[in-house]
Amino acid sequence: MEDSKIVELYWERDESAISQTQLKYEKYLSKIAYNILADLEDSRESVNDTYLRAWYSIPPQKPAILSAFLSKITRNISIDLYRKKTTKKRVGSEYAISLDELYDCTSNEGSPEKEADAKALSSAINSFVSSLPEEQKNIFVCRYFYFDSVRDIAGFTGSSESKVKSILHRTRLSLKEYLEKEELI
Repeated sequence: MEDSKIVELYWERDESAISQTQLKYEKYLSKIAYNILADLEDSRESVNDTYLRAWYSIPPQKPAILSAFLSKITRNISIDLYRKKTTKKRVGSEYAISLDELYDCTSNEGSPEKEADAKALSSAINSFVSSLPEEQKNIFVCRYFYFDSVRDIAGFTGSSESKVKSILHRTRLSLKEYLEKEELI
């Protein structure tokens, strides 16, 4: 079923919207959740919560790109669950590994205006990513938004793992330079 029809079902408050969403997007959303949580049961819980949140969010929202809307919900729910479950311990998920990789080029500790700095940092990172060549942008987004493993990214792009690692490394170095130039770190 087309996304526009699924969104219409939500707007009509037709419960089949959830089953249609599940049919079309369960694998996609489960992968996002699993990349963050590294736990099958928690991933299922996160995806089910996504369906519920979508039900309460549509309406009033009318997403133009349903997959992006759902992936953002899944990502946020999964990150919240990850933080809740790992306040005392660190799990070796792709989420944790990705955050460690980005930490060196984005850390801005000790700033008294942390919230304003975080918004400026987010805006700068979005600008930086937008300026990247298509391949580099796709690899960066797969790794740091969807938290895909290097192996998976290599499979998606038809590149070797070493090429993906190299592109990610160079991109992180460029990001760090960019953020330093913008005086954000």
